[in-house]
Amino acid sequence: MTSTLSIDVLIAGGGPCGLMLAIELGRRNIRCLLVDAKPGTAFNPQANATQARTMEHFRRLGFAHEIRSMGLPPDHPTDIAYLTRFAGTELARLRLPTAAAAPQAVKNMSGSWSAAELPHRVSQKYVEVCLHHHAQQQASVEMRYGWQLKRFSDLGTGVEAVVQAVDGGEPVQVNAAYLIGADGARSFVRSQLGIAWGGATGFKRKFMGGKMLAVYLKAPDFYARNPNDRAWMYVVVNPELRAFIMSVDGVSEFAFHIQMADDAATDALTEADARRLFSQAFGQEIDIDILSMATWLAGHALVAESFQKGRIFLGGDAAHLFTPTGGLGYNTAVEDAVNLSWKLASVLKGQAPATLLDSYERERQPLALRNTGYARQFADSIGLFEAAPELEDHNPQGEQARALASDYLNGHVRREFNIPGVTFGGRYDGSPIIVSDGTTAPPDAANTYTPCATPGGRPPHAWLPDGRSLFDTFNFEWTLLVLGAEPTETHAFALAAQSKGIDLKVVRHTSNDLLKLYEAPLTLIRPDQIVAWRGHEDTQAEAVLAQLLGA
Repeated sequence: MTSTLSIDVLIAGGGPCGLMLAIELGRRNIRCLLVDAKPGTAFNPQANATQARTMEHFRRLGFAHEIRSMGLPPDHPTDIAYLTRFAGTELARLRLPTAAAAPQAVKNMSGSWSAAELPHRVSQKYVEVCLHHHAQQQASVEMRYGWQLKRFSDLGTGVEAVVQAVDGGEPVQVNAAYLIGADGARSFVRSQLGIAWGGATGFKRKFMGGKMLAVYLKAPDFYARNPNDRAWMYVVVNPELRAFIMSVDGVSEFAFHIQMADDAATDALTEADARRLFSQAFGQEIDIDILSMATWLAGHALVAESFQKGRIFLGGDAAHLFTPTGGLGYNTAVEDAVNLSWKLASVLKGQAPATLLDSYERERQPLALRNTGYARQFADSIGLFEAAPELEDHNPQGEQARALASDYLNGHVRREFNIPGVTFGGRYDGSPIIVSDGTTAPPDAANTYTPCATPGGRPPHAWLPDGRSLFDTFNFEWTLLVLGAEPTETHAFALAAQSKGIDLKVVRHTSNDLLKLYEAPLTLIRPDQIVAWRGHEDTQAEAVLAQLLGA
């Protein structure tokens, strides 16, 4: 061992969760080392949907506009279409705003879609490039791709670990206060800790259950030879095969996935097999250039039985595995990082006791169970649907089968992709660091969301007269929102925050509409933009902040 490195946080894994942790911790001047065995950010497309709440977090960090400029061309449709073949008969479609239209479209929305940002259809490979760039800008963050975590030990007072370049060289000892395993589905950290999966796996369905073949490819003629309107995602439903394809660059690159019936035979598929299967899904012979191909297993709804052991935490795919319906895995991973980072920083800076960190599992594990459950529902909705044998027949029986399929699939596409309730409705009710006011939030539902300031959830959103989002006025750390024309005293909160060394910004808006929306003149908002407390006076400020910081 030739060198020793002393830091605050060691992050194992450079995917979205690890990179977001590096950005969030770096913004707070926490010394971090991130290691990832890959040579760089992702080559394959992987996740393809950034949900609106994730986009709001990117906006909070100042780069949502950069993410929205990536992926599809600005005027490329982001529709989801269901067809008998990619170039066959369209059965259902959900039309959605283009990237260029989204920033203005969201300003005209209300109710369930009252938000600062709309979802964005972009491959994870592009998102990771942006996150990597912003992590690199943080002076307190060091990233080493092509390096792996070899071993670690929780000493009680800190974590001692060894990292080493994948291609050899001298190992480096790392002394850290905390270790975060954001190292994916086959997490070395989770395995070494002996933390088992809970939940269920191995679901068998006609689609989204069992072995699937994934092919990252170029198909330069895809659009020219497809008579249907352009879409971001095309889903094939017919008696012969089930598959889907997502546009990666809006020009010629695509991510193609096809359900395989024989799990054992799938691993032996060749590039010639992949070309044949793609032509079958397209509906005619079409040339493709294969960039990469692999098999993967659909049918997971798994959540780690624990997210923390001593000074070691799990996040992202190391903590939960999804079937990708609904696009919830990567988005849940981002919120893991957002939740954990401010808590770690608060403890490391001496603003909060270490007991604050116990709230990470208390808050995030129920959300992982909730979100994997929703993904499973969406997978059942599409995967258990039976395509009638006559679906592609050119006769009255075929027409009737297509009409029935169209009716069902038009319902399904809205169940899976119009999900403001899933996106915005996640809550931390019962958390020890949420101060309940005795009110109850509306019921959790996937396809509807009722804005609500009951402590434990996302703050209700509104656009201000000057065109800004209400969220744009929030502090990066803590915000005390003061609403209404009547003066409301906030001095006790300012003093309590000062005594604890936390950055609290008082934000005043005189609008009575906002006061009605929040139903109280005072609302305390956490660094992860969660309502932590609301009330009518500041007399209990000291006790409130103490509870919110885990005391």
